[in-house]
Amino acid sequence: MTAPPAAPARASVLALLAFLAFVSLGLPDGLLGVAWPSMRGDFGVPLDALGLLAATQTAGYLTASFLSGRLLRVMPIGTVLALSTLAAAGALLGFAAASAWPVLLGFAVLAGLGGGAVDAGLNAYGARHFSARTLNWLHACFGVGTTLGPLIVTAVLGAGQGWRWSYVLVGTAQLGLALTFFLTRRRWAGSASAGAAPAPDPARTRDTLRRPVVWLGMLTFFVYTGVEVVAAQWSYSLMTLERGVPPAQAGLAVSLYWGSLMAGRILFGTVAHRVPLVATLRACLVTSVVGALLFWLEPTPSLAVAGLMLIGGALAPVFASLVSLTPGRVGGAHADSAIGFQVAAAGLGGAALTALVGVLSRWGGLEVIGLSVTVLAALLLALYEGFVRVGGEEAGPGQATTGPLGATQVPDRGAG
Repeated sequence: MTAPPAAPARASVLALLAFLAFVSLGLPDGLLGVAWPSMRGDFGVPLDALGLLAATQTAGYLTASFLSGRLLRVMPIGTVLALSTLAAAGALLGFAAASAWPVLLGFAVLAGLGGGAVDAGLNAYGARHFSARTLNWLHACFGVGTTLGPLIVTAVLGAGQGWRWSYVLVGTAQLGLALTFFLTRRRWAGSASAGAAPAPDPARTRDTLRRPVVWLGMLTFFVYTGVEVVAAQWSYSLMTLERGVPPAQAGLAVSLYWGSLMAGRILFGTVAHRVPLVATLRACLVTSVVGALLFWLEPTPSLAVAGLMLIGGALAPVFASLVSLTPGRVGGAHADSAIGFQVAAAGLGGAALTALVGVLSRWGGLEVIGLSVTVLAALLLALYEGFVRVGGEEAGPGQATTGPLGATQVPDRGAG
């Protein structure tokens, strides 16, 4: 009678390891926005070169995301986590040591490869084995990393040290995390619960890409991440270089933005199983538009910061909840590929729209950043409405059964 508790204990350990992986994903994103003005001075590049750096990193990210399904077929996810976290650690230490702009871009590719493998692999795994609650908490851990990142850079700069030391600190911590994943890699084997239905055979990639809901989902994720990343990466530059906000206060504002994302995901995780996700996400997206308007129009500096936090809090549950709904909307056979495509589209959106806003701000002034965030938030709301109408119906009360950690097992709706 001692065997049954083993599965919940194993699932809890895996959830903890997944949480640590998402903290590691968030740290580099949190570092970059605050470190960038100092970084670009060291390398002698213009302000909008941030877009090129983001695009280069995304090249690696997209490659890893699109190949994640194949990678997981030949390599256990525990090994993938260990190797990809090691790659991310090497990239962060490479950022700290780089003496030339092309070298930095090379390490950005490596950072993207590591991050893309972790992100796509864990989201696909989580959609099958974790509940919407756990997925939101998983993405809240990303917020832990992105919240700590600006604080680390701000503290390092405030102590009179160069931005490179912040990357040394985080890169060293990532090495320890990579070792932890390596030592625990076998715990992921056989983690599915005994009562869970077997996963259907994966559909061919081209069959998944024929489904309109898959493409609309990809576009929705593309714009979603654009809103999130543009607000994060450009708000510091807007506040310090255009609006005259002191660097320490602007860095704190960016941390509050990431913190609102984290807090929103934690809070939503406590109620995700009790609310209708489609209607709740709609209300969140409307709220994000209101926050974007406050940040853009800046009635007062404090209201602008409140608007930035409102954007973060309103966007908090969107990514994880859409991932959790994906298997029931595209069908179980298409889920892994569709989620990989969504994660890749999200990475592409973050880089491409960050670069686009950089170009627009160089042409029209930094206040274009606030307008861009508002337009993107409104576009995201429109795309979400289209995605809801094209996709399948949300599982209602009593339609779902539970698997590991309360994972929602939505019945496969097949190709119809």
